[in-house]
Amino acid sequence: MKTTLRTFLTTALLGLTLAACTAPETAAAAEKAKPYPLAKCLVSGNDLDSMGGPITKVYNGQEIKFCCKPCIKKFEANQAKYLAKLPK
Repeated sequence: MKTTLRTFLTTALLGLTLAACTAPETAAAAEKAKPYPLAKCLVSGNDLDSMGGPITKVYNGQEIKFCCKPCIKKFEANQAKYLAKLPK
């Protein structure tokens, strides 16, 4: 029983560690991030307020704003595609 619990806890901690490594940057990093330059969602092209207000995340030092949660998932599946749309 102890071995099973120890294995479970080890696996859970490893999963949390890996999730933290791939998660968007923290609030402290958001303060230093480059501001989002567009008035539209990077993924859908909709107004940022079209779904109840923008959702802001930071990826690699760049602030990104989304119109809704499904756009976040689409962005995270292909970041390079969407980041290429940002003005240089």
